[in-house]
Amino acid sequence: MISNLKPYPRYKPSGVDWLGDVPEHWEVKRLKRICFFIYGDSLPVELRRVGNISVYGSNGPVGYHDAANTLAPCIIVGRKGSFGKVRYSKKPVFAIDTTYYIDKRYTSNNLNWLYYALSWLRLDGASRDSAVPGLDREEAYARILPLPPHDEQKYINNFLNVISSKINRFIRKRRRLIELLNEYKQAIINQYVTGKIDPRTGKPYPRYKPSGVDWLGDVPEHWDIKKLKQITRFQNGFAFKPSDWEHEGVPIIRIQNLNGSRNFNYTKRTDIPSIFLVKPGDLLFSWSGNRGTSFGSYIWDRDFPGYLNQHIFKLHGYTCNKTYFVFLLRSVTRYIEDEKTHGIIGLVHVTKPELGSTTVALPPILEQEEIAERLMGESNRIDAALASAQREIALIREFRTRLIADVVTGKVDVRKAAKNLPEEPEEEIEPMEEEAEPEDTTEVSEDKEAAVE
Repeated sequence: MISNLKPYPRYKPSGVDWLGDVPEHWEVKRLKRICFFIYGDSLPVELRRVGNISVYGSNGPVGYHDAANTLAPCIIVGRKGSFGKVRYSKKPVFAIDTTYYIDKRYTSNNLNWLYYALSWLRLDGASRDSAVPGLDREEAYARILPLPPHDEQKYINNFLNVISSKINRFIRKRRRLIELLNEYKQAIINQYVTGKIDPRTGKPYPRYKPSGVDWLGDVPEHWDIKKLKQITRFQNGFAFKPSDWEHEGVPIIRIQNLNGSRNFNYTKRTDIPSIFLVKPGDLLFSWSGNRGTSFGSYIWDRDFPGYLNQHIFKLHGYTCNKTYFVFLLRSVTRYIEDEKTHGIIGLVHVTKPELGSTTVALPPILEQEEIAERLMGESNRIDAALASAQREIALIREFRTRLIADVVTGKVDVRKAAKNLPEEPEEEIEPMEEEAEPEDTTEVSEDKEAAVE
């Protein structure tokens, strides 16, 4: 279907250098001549009533209500926060005041085509407000858009819907593979750090004893049973406030930075005690985060130091093998997650007393090193498969972005390919991009700070 796509037979100059030529029968218009962006309405959480209408914020659905302020279908565009992000819903929604919305009352064009066109426009660059980034409506209206005839918009809509549906199914399968690989990796870690497998033989140990702890079960007879507070000390991070943040200075290590984000806040404060400075190789534990991400143990592997954010503990005084200890803490993390969320995806918090009172089984130091070596080998193999799946997702997304750009700008003619395709996919159209990474920008109150002591 895609390999047979060809250019249009005739083109004309668009008059816009970066756009180049467009199909001869297309028009080129500013966005304000194509649609209107309507401000969403205020709807605080406490005023939402029980219902099945999705409430949309700038980054997608944020809850439910019993009334809508749009017709169906509709387009929702982020205005504040994740500004410029474009969503499409086949059902009516309530668009809140951090968004704009468009439905058939505010454009005469095909809404599905318009969704793809707006996704290509990259409206996240149309902002004039540097203090609180947001999508400036007038600047967005000034954007140039190639406009095909209405019947051709329908062909473009049908073609991209079908291709996007196939791509979305591929991505879901790869995501499921990633979930299974992570579950397998966690299961192997659990087996080794709870003594179910002897790293020297690959089989169970010859003799076991009851641990007295449900999640551990029986453990090797020669292992010690200890609480984490007997093994290490957990040091709180520093409670930075937004007024402490700068664009340069010493990096502030936040939860998303543990997951690889290079988006740092900085501080120039000089009165922060050195105990809050994290150096490469330090062992950290984020005590707040979503199940499966952020919450848990990390080694700070960047080649520069930074100050510890209040949502992260630094571990001191442990004498066990560091690599083994990281794997052990990952097993502890899963146990705490299951206890607090009952296996459901959600936000997890753990206090210092809760973490310190968790019981673990600890083998002799030489055995820790053997287990760490075995787990590193197993993890590296699984991580290679995970990286391959992630690359496939990234490549298919790049392909989708490039295809949408070529189709909505008229570089390829999809009319023939689209004629025999169904008008609508069987599923909701998914967003073009991943969700924005969560920010841990809230201040910790004195009460909450005390709770982690």
